[in-house]
Amino acid sequence: MAAVPAAKDKEATTGLIAVFTGNGKGKTTAALGLAFRALGHGQRVCIIQFIKGSWQYGELEAARMFKPLLDFHVMGRGFTWKSDDLEKDKAAAREAWQFTVQTIRDNKHELVILDELTYLAHYQIINEEDMLAVLREKPAAMHIAITGRHASAALIELADLVTEMREIKHPFHNGIKAQKGMEF
Repeated sequence: MAAVPAAKDKEATTGLIAVFTGNGKGKTTAALGLAFRALGHGQRVCIIQFIKGSWQYGELEAARMFKPLLDFHVMGRGFTWKSDDLEKDKAAAREAWQFTVQTIRDNKHELVILDELTYLAHYQIINEEDMLAVLREKPAAMHIAITGRHASAALIELADLVTEMREIKHPFHNGIKAQKGMEF
């Protein structure tokens, strides 16, 4: 029979790894929901975006209201399928990954969101085993949320929580462009 943890251990934080993946919309939105939840408890949050670039979108504007608890880093050059230079995109992604490794090791945040990280491993911009090693060695109480399509079997196995977003219907297929406040 397993030992019952002491009462003080019941309050200890176990840092979880959450993955939001799949072809449907809502992966970043789910992670941002976690950010708002953590901020509501006075926890420090760091969001690192690997793909999104300088395009103005609502969550970036809202992030300014949550200083100093929220650190928001847009480190990509924009959507890679519209890239003018894939090598620059890859270099920016690698730089963002190095920043991420240091952020995790510095252990100054209760929640770190790695938005669109899955693409870096999927397209072999960073070595997946290196990525998994950093996640395995994260501080014990730190929560990490990872978003993006193509989450690997190894990442899914490592994670404590995995949600797959599945597209059933999307307005884009009816010629409706992204709407302010709904998609950006």
